[in-house]
Amino acid sequence: MKTMAVLLALVCAGLVFAMAVVAKQPRHDRDWRPHLSRLPHINLAESVFQIDPYRDWSYPTGGEPAQAWGKLPPHRIEDVRRAWFVVEPHPGQPLMAHTLVLFEFADGDLIGLTVEARKQAGEKYSVVRGALNGFELIYQWATPRDLLARRAVYLNKELYLYPLVLSQEEVEAYLVALLQRTQSIEVQPRFYNTLTSNCTYELAKTAGLDWDPAFILTGGADAALYRMGRIEGQGPFEAVRQSARIDPLVRALADLPDAAFNARLLSDRRGGT
Repeated sequence: MKTMAVLLALVCAGLVFAMAVVAKQPRHDRDWRPHLSRLPHINLAESVFQIDPYRDWSYPTGGEPAQAWGKLPPHRIEDVRRAWFVVEPHPGQPLMAHTLVLFEFADGDLIGLTVEARKQAGEKYSVVRGALNGFELIYQWATPRDLLARRAVYLNKELYLYPLVLSQEEVEAYLVALLQRTQSIEVQPRFYNTLTSNCTYELAKTAGLDWDPAFILTGGADAALYRMGRIEGQGPFEAVRQSARIDPLVRALADLPDAAFNARLLSDRRGGT
């Protein structure tokens, strides 16, 4: 009888916990960590878009981040030329990585997007909490210098940058879809979910890709995209991956103004052309 009572109590506790998770509602009005504190507003009309606020923080070596928020001036959808895929492996966890995208425009401009668990002040990321509606979801647009230097300089992480294989029609549609998802989150908050709405899975769903285990075990996302023919390159993937590493370059360029940072980054990726 005691065993049955214990089992019943555990089942009831589990049901109560599950109901609490399901009943929880996502919100925008929490005490967010500073770099995730401002929800971007997208103005998209007649194939022209603006983003406000647009994050542009700086990360001096050995110092604290310099917070800056701006407004992305009007960009035409038809001027986008390429999407780049960025992978930030989690140290010591080969199955896990953060991923984000950069969009390159005809004039050499670059804009960036990171999809993240929107953590509150003092919170740390947890895979388990992420699977139980423990975080809201944010689509955070920012300068590539901000997004890459935050990881390479401030967090001392490795970074890999890959050109994606997309037609002009596909890259335009991808950009529009991500802008529209950002708009939808502003109107209706959503939860981040480790299994169904993590950084990589959100990017993959928006691109309309067929499901792959690497969208959950995100450390293999770049290898999966290479197998799909969506990352440029020839030969073994490991050779492609090694040539894609950019964190030493980002550290060298981190103090440059945004335009110079973008130009040097693109020049390096194209072999100096």
